[in-house]
Amino acid sequence: MERNADNLGTAPAAKVANAPRPDQRLARKYRFDDPDMDLFFMAALSWGPAGGLDIGQAHYIASSIVDGDADSWEQSFTAYGNLQNQQAEAWSARGRRRAAGEARLKAFASYRSAWQFSAPTSATFAALYQQHQAAFVTAMAELRLPATFFTTPWEGKALPGVFLQNANPDAPVALVIGGADTCFEDLFLSLGRGILERGYSVAIVDLPGQGNTALQGLCWETEPERPIAAVMDVLVQRFGAQPGRIALIGMSLGGYFVTRAAGHETRLATVIASTPFPAPGQLFAASVRSAIAALGTQVPTASSIRSRQVALWKAGVKMPQELIERWGPAVADPERVTVPFLSVLGGGDSPMFAAQARDWHERIRSTRKEFVYLDAATGADGHCQVNARLRMVQEATGWMDEIFNAPTREA
Repeated sequence: MERNADNLGTAPAAKVANAPRPDQRLARKYRFDDPDMDLFFMAALSWGPAGGLDIGQAHYIASSIVDGDADSWEQSFTAYGNLQNQQAEAWSARGRRRAAGEARLKAFASYRSAWQFSAPTSATFAALYQQHQAAFVTAMAELRLPATFFTTPWEGKALPGVFLQNANPDAPVALVIGGADTCFEDLFLSLGRGILERGYSVAIVDLPGQGNTALQGLCWETEPERPIAAVMDVLVQRFGAQPGRIALIGMSLGGYFVTRAAGHETRLATVIASTPFPAPGQLFAASVRSAIAALGTQVPTASSIRSRQVALWKAGVKMPQELIERWGPAVADPERVTVPFLSVLGGGDSPMFAAQARDWHERIRSTRKEFVYLDAATGADGHCQVNARLRMVQEATGWMDEIFNAPTREA
C-alpha cells in the first residue's frame, strides 16, 4: 500500500529541481546557506516539543553563529548549554526539581548540538560529549523518567543505550536505531519520548560507529544485523522483551541497518524505516563525486569539511576512496524480507534516497507493507522528518498500534 501524508491517493514521484545534491536532506533553506548547518539547526529546533530547545532559544543561539563557521557554532551552543546548566543548578538548589530537569534537558540538547561540527578526535569533542552525557543522565533522574542505562557487549567493547520502561509491563518494545549523525540520547528527543508516551517501552542504542563509539575503535558495520541481534539478546534477557512483540525503527543510515536486520532477525514483529536505505554505498560514491566536482566552483565551508571528517572517522576509514570500496558491496536484500514493513519518505530527500525507498517497498516480499510519502504541506518533508518530528512518531506508533492490535490511544 502506498499513500501520501493525508491518505489522498498515490504519492507523486519525486521531482528533481535545480540538480539537488545526492545527499540533499532538506528541500528548502530555513536559516543558514550552508546546507549541513541548516539541517542541524533544524534538528535543534525540532527537538523542542520533546524537551529540547524552544524556538526563541534556538534562534538566540543562531544569532551569534557565522554561517558555515564550525567554531562559532560550537562556541554558541556550548555557551548556551552552560547557561541552561546554571539555571538547572539554581532551580535544583531551591527544590524545583522538575524545572531543573527541564533546563537540564535543554542543556543536554545544547551540548549535543555543539559537538556536531567539532573535530572528531579533538579534546573539545570529548569534553562536550561528556557534558552532554552528564546532562542527559541527570535530566532523566530529575524528571523521574523511567530510564535504565545499559550496555551491550560487542567485540570486547560496549554499545551504550537506554531502556525506557512503559508503565504497562506488557507493552511492546520499540528498538530505535539512528544514523550517521545521531547518538542514542538525541533519539530520545527525536522519537523516544513520543513513542514512550504513546504506550510503548522504548530501547535506544548506539551501534558501532554511532555516538562516540568510534573512540573505542568501533565503526559502522556493513553487516549491522549482527550488533542488532546482540542488542536484541539484551532486551530479551535483561528487560523481558518478548520475541514477536518488538518493533525495530531505523532513521537515516539506520534505514540501512534495519533493512538488513529485517532479512535476518526473526524476533521482530515489524520494521519501520525513514527512509529505507538498502544500498548506502551508492550515495556515498555519488556524494564524493559531487563534492569533488564542487571544488572547481566553490570553497567548502569549515562545517562541511568537519562533517566529512566525522563521517570518515565513524566509518573507520581515512580517505573517501576507502569509504567507497568498503561500502560498495553493502546491500540489503529485499527478497529476504517478509516481516511487516513501514517505509516513510520525506519529499525533501534527494532523488537517490527516494529511488531506493520506493524500490525497496516494491520489492520486499512482505504481504503487509505500507509506503508513506510526506510532502511539503505536512511540514515533515525533511530527511527523517527533521522539520516535524511528531509526524514520524505519529506514523510509527499508528502503524505499531495496528500491528500489535493495540487499543486506540487518542483519548
